[in-house]
Amino acid sequence: MATERRVARVAELIKREVSQLLMYEIRDERVGAGLVSVTDVEVSGDLQHAKIFVSIYSTDEVRRATMAGLKAASGFVRRELGQRIRLRRTPEVVFVEDRSLERGSRVLSLLNQLNQIEQQQDASEAPEP
Repeated sequence: MATERRVARVAELIKREVSQLLMYEIRDERVGAGLVSVTDVEVSGDLQHAKIFVSIYSTDEVRRATMAGLKAASGFVRRELGQRIRLRRTPEVVFVEDRSLERGSRVLSLLNQLNQIEQQQDASEAPEP
C-alpha cells in the first residue's frame, strides 16, 4: 500500500502525462472531435487502477464518440504511461466522463434566470411617481 502523498503525486503525474497525450499523441479522430480536458485522476491505494476523469465540450453525439475513442486508446495510454512514469506496475486506465462543469454552468444559468425574474417583479411592484 502506497502512502497518501505518493498516491497523490502519481495521480498528478498521470494527469499531466495524459493531458500531453491528448494534445499531441493520440491520433484517433474521435478524440480530436471535441475539446477534451483532464479534470481529475483517482489512483487506487495500491497504484494498480487509475480513473481518469475527462470533460468534453461538445454535443452529445460527439461526446459519445470521444468516449469510445478514449476507451479504444486506453491501451496506448497505459503503455505510454508505463514508459513515461517509471512504476513497478503500470496502473489499469479507465476513462470516465466528468459532467460537473456542465452541471455547474447549468446551476449558474438557473440562478441568473431567478435573479432576472426577481428584478422584474421588483420593478413591476414599485409605485409609479
